[in-house]
Amino acid sequence: MPTTMEDVTAKIDAVEIDPKSGLALKEKAIEGELKTTETAQEKTNEAKSDPEKEPNGATFKEEEVPVEVEPKTGVSFPVKLEDGKQLKAVGLRKKSMLGMGIKIYGFGVYADNEKLKDLMQSKIAKAPSKPTKEMYQMVIDSDLGMMMRLVIVFSNLTMNMVRKNFDEGLGAAIKKLTGGKNEELTKKIMGEASDDIKLNSGSVIEISRLPGYVLQTKVKGEIMSKVESELLCRAFIYMYLGDDPFDKDAKEKFGASMLSLF
Repeated sequence: MPTTMEDVTAKIDAVEIDPKSGLALKEKAIEGELKTTETAQEKTNEAKSDPEKEPNGATFKEEEVPVEVEPKTGVSFPVKLEDGKQLKAVGLRKKSMLGMGIKIYGFGVYADNEKLKDLMQSKIAKAPSKPTKEMYQMVIDSDLGMMMRLVIVFSNLTMNMVRKNFDEGLGAAIKKLTGGKNEELTKKIMGEASDDIKLNSGSVIEISRLPGYVLQTKVKGEIMSKVESELLCRAFIYMYLGDDPFDKDAKEKFGASMLSLF
C-alpha cells in the first residue's frame, strides 16, 4: 500500500531529533505502549518473586496434612501418607535396660484402608462388640499393604542395637507362629544396614509389607532390604498386633479402627 502523508507525519512525530545536529536519535516510545510494556514486566517480576501467587493474583499454599501425636513421646505422625495409607494407631516401643524401661521409639501403624475394609467385610458379616483374636490374625496372615513408621527417641541408639532388637522380636514371633526358630530369616530384615549409619533422636525407620509378601526396610529414607517371605511378614506384623504386642494400647486402637469399618 502507498505511503500516505499521515503515515509519514506519524513516523516523524515518533522520532527524537537532536536540536544541535538535527539528526534522528531514536524513536519515541508511544506512551500507551510504554505503560503496557511496563505493566506486563511488573507482573512478570512479581510472579517470579512470589511463586505462591497465581497469574490472576490468587494465592495458594500446600495443603497441610493433619497429624496425630503419640502422647508418651510427643512424636507426630501424619494421618495419611502420600500413597494413601491411613494412620490406624500410634504407640511406644520400650525396652528394659538396667532395670529401667527405656523409650526406644514412637511408632505409627499405617494400612491400606479400603483393602482392610474389604478384608474385614469379606469374612465377618456383622461387627462384633469388640475386636476378636480372629480379626487380628486375619490382618497378620493377609497380604494387606501396611507400614510401620518408627521414629527414634533414644538418642544413644545404634544400628547394632536396632538389629539385635529386631532379631529378638522376630525370633520370638516366629517361634509363636511356627513353634520353631529361623535365625537366618530373622537376620535378613536389618542385614544390609551398616553399623556406620548414625541414628539420632528423630531418625526414621520405615518397614513396609508390600504386595507378594515382601518386607521392605528403609532407614533414613534409604532402602536397606527387600525380603520376600510370607513368614517374615506375618512375624513382623505379629510383633505389633499379636498376643504379646510391643504396645497394648496401640493394638487396641488398631482394633477399634477395624470395628469402625463395618
